Amino acid sequence: MIKVKALVILAEDFEDIEAFTVIDVLHRAGIEVTKAGIGSKIVTSAHGVKVMIDKTLSDVDNNTFDMLVLPGGPGYRNLLNSNAVIALIKEFNKQKKIIGAICAAPVVLAAAGVLDDKIACVYPGLESKIPKVRDAKVIASGNIVTSKCPGTSIEFALMLVERAIGKKESLKIREQIIA
Repeated sequence: MIKVKALVILAEDFEDIEAFTVIDVLHRAGIEVTKAGIGSKIVTSAHGVKVMIDKTLSDVDNNTFDMLVLPGGPGYRNLLNSNAVIALIKEFNKQKKIIGAICAAPVVLAAAGVLDDKIACVYPGLESKIPKVRDAKVIASGNIVTSKCPGTSIEFALMLVERAIGKKESLKIREQIIA
């Protein structure tokens, strides 16, 4: 079996629940997760948790990954202001690889132009920044998966698992965590 590899970008001020929940659920599914930072080797979450990243974006070979995940929170602005992040999103989309964004991070996808023909959801109050917004917990549209807020993190992560390795594995993890 081919091992699925996910790249999770942690920008300064990322939302803790969104990042840690996704990383945990992906690991449970047997998906290899690499945590990447925009610049430094240690990134601080919105709630002050310091995380050592595995690679900086400049060290990432996007061809080795099958999935890109962007946690939101106040740190979405740091993702939005990174040319490297925008370029990575465009490249993953061009290759039709899975791209996940939660909370405010779908705004970054919109800025990269990958949501123009997709429906998506976003954190309440940011709807005007998304071209085809819908009110939902999680939306999978083509290769893009978006989710609304920290409270939808488990549903978001399970949808990423479903898209990457199948509904059966997603349901198995759902049962394990009693979600």
